Amino acid sequence: MSTNDDRFEIKFWGVRGSIPCPGTQTVRYGGNTSCVEMRVGKERLIFDGGTGLRILGESLLSEMPVTGHLFFTHSHWDHIQGFPFFAPAFIPGNQFHIYGLPAPNGATIKQRLHDQMLHPNFPVPLQIMQANLDFYDIEAREIIKINDITIETGKLNHPGEALGYRVTYQGLTAVYITDTEHFPDRLDNNVLHLANHAQVLIIDTTYTNEEYYDPKLSKVGWGHSTWQEGVKIAEAAKVKKLVLFHHDPSHHDDCLDTIKRQVQQVYPNAILAKEGLVIDLKNEFA
Repeated sequence: MSTNDDRFEIKFWGVRGSIPCPGTQTVRYGGNTSCVEMRVGKERLIFDGGTGLRILGESLLSEMPVTGHLFFTHSHWDHIQGFPFFAPAFIPGNQFHIYGLPAPNGATIKQRLHDQMLHPNFPVPLQIMQANLDFYDIEAREIIKINDITIETGKLNHPGEALGYRVTYQGLTAVYITDTEHFPDRLDNNVLHLANHAQVLIIDTTYTNEEYYDPKLSKVGWGHSTWQEGVKIAEAAKVKKLVLFHHDPSHHDDCLDTIKRQVQQVYPNAILAKEGLVIDLKNEFA
């Protein structure tokens, strides 16, 4: 077993896309939007601030003071909705380093998080947060070093642009790729580069092929992919464990159970992300 100072663990706090979907039919997989925590060595890395970030924040209140690094793929609502409700950000003594890709119009990640907390959308401004918040604008293909952790970034195929992240520590790699749409005639080289020989690949598989190509309500151009395309990436990149992520809000628990059975028939080392799931890379792959 890895020690707290020498660990590489992933925990899922929000696994949905588009909009939160709480209810009796989403109990097993969860209804919160995207938020994934990685405990890597002594560092806490948080990927996206969907509504799952609120639940993560509540769990951290017993660990004050807290330091963390928060990486945003992009600023669509389902990836930033939880930030105004992230309780540790309101508490003096905590510190968060916040990273994101500038928007096509030039808006920084700080500006976009600030703007969602302005009237009439929210009652209190970002400035009321008393934690020390440091903001960093990053670009695709930029490499970020945090002590012995290497974080590589790559451009994803999504309206308004998005970033994928590859986290490597002591020879182990976990990759977070959401939201991205596959190309019709080839695999995305950016995605393949990030996923190459990763132990764990977390990837956007919002739709099934049937939904994506539905002649009455096509999802082509919506910025998301299918589990079938996720399998193609995992096979080509020689990934050890494939984690299907960013579940469509209309996919209730029984639907996701069916998808799980289907994907494991063609890729046995595939699982579906669900709230509370923990993957210990040191224990499973080292």
